[in-house]
Amino acid sequence: MSEPCTALIVNPTKLDDVDGLLRQVAERCTAHGLPAPLLLKTTEDDAGEGMAREAISRGATLVLAAGGDGTVQAACCGLHGSPVPLGIVPLGTGNLLARNLDLPLAVDEALEVALTGRDRVIDLARATVGDAEQTTFVVMAGLGFDAEMMADAPEGLKSAVGWPAYVVSGLKHLRDRPAQLELILDGAVAVTHPARGIVIGNVGQLQGGVALLPDAVPDDGVLDVVLLAPKRLVDWGRVLHRLIARSDRQDRTLTRFTARRIEVRAAVPIQAQLDGEPVGAVTSLVVEVSPGALVVRVPQEA
Repeated sequence: MSEPCTALIVNPTKLDDVDGLLRQVAERCTAHGLPAPLLLKTTEDDAGEGMAREAISRGATLVLAAGGDGTVQAACCGLHGSPVPLGIVPLGTGNLLARNLDLPLAVDEALEVALTGRDRVIDLARATVGDAEQTTFVVMAGLGFDAEMMADAPEGLKSAVGWPAYVVSGLKHLRDRPAQLELILDGAVAVTHPARGIVIGNVGQLQGGVALLPDAVPDDGVLDVVLLAPKRLVDWGRVLHRLIARSDRQDRTLTRFTARRIEVRAAVPIQAQLDGEPVGAVTSLVVEVSPGALVVRVPQEA
């Protein structure tokens, strides 16, 4: 039988001193009477799902994911349905799950919460993108504008300035043509018309505090959806104003829904993303909520 351990999943491309982080985690584990850490590095072929599964099989009582949104999403996929809690050490550009759960973004503080915080049970989402196998995401999935913005953000600019690099990328796509989209919610057709994009969220806050889905709660058993259909630049201005003002006003340019199962069909292939990771151009996206499928460490006072 495997000895209990604290698994540390690290994306080595996000961290210059992996050994230093391992020593830091080991010292904290000793101080808090927790099992010694087991280091598992992600690879080009496995962003963390296999490492999370290996951690469970080796007796992990806690899994720490140190990396960006892609690493966290992959770890969530591996932990789907497991009682082993996930602690997040955000090292990426967006760090969206950490932001939405009010987790600290500094490594020292994030480690302290991951090791000593309380456990919160939240939902996950199961997604089938195009013809790919079903996978799990925890933050948001999207087709269209947001995926294009993430796919085209230059890596160098992301490293230099962080999340504002996505704003620069987004400006390039404001004049892109809309695509004919069909949105099916819980088996019923809700919308069929040209749109710039659809975002499906388990949580709703973007970088900079922008609430794309202001009513999204990660443990309510439903997913929130926003349909973006601005036709002109001035419409984008109205959409941005509503997001910044957290307005609940809706019209054809911005419409919100909730559902347990969401299916999106596009007339032509358009870019898709899962938790900020571009997954290519597809013509379909099917998402279904998986209630209470993940245990995550959050601050004690949350």
